[in-house]
Amino acid sequence: MYQLDILMQQAYILDMRTTIRIDDNLLTLAKKTALESESTLTAVIEEALREKLFSKREKTEPAADRIVTFKGEGLLPGVDLDDSAALHELMEG
Repeated sequence: MYQLDILMQQAYILDMRTTIRIDDNLLTLAKKTALESESTLTAVIEEALREKLFSKREKTEPAADRIVTFKGEGLLPGVDLDDSAALHELMEG
């Protein structure tokens, strides 16, 4: 297991270092990917984290509400779905 020391900048004011432990094989693969893509190790790690975190967020977003419909002949006479006060009166009365 290899320890990786990461400098994190927050709002260009604070510099904070974080040490993470990363599997040797994974680190080697990340370094190889950085070389092949002419990028930095930091950029490869940041991209992988963003991809993982944002793809998870997209999957957990709620689906659009489905409108359930039933067979029938439509609304009863005098029912106006755009008039909530009248609907309330019909339901209460």
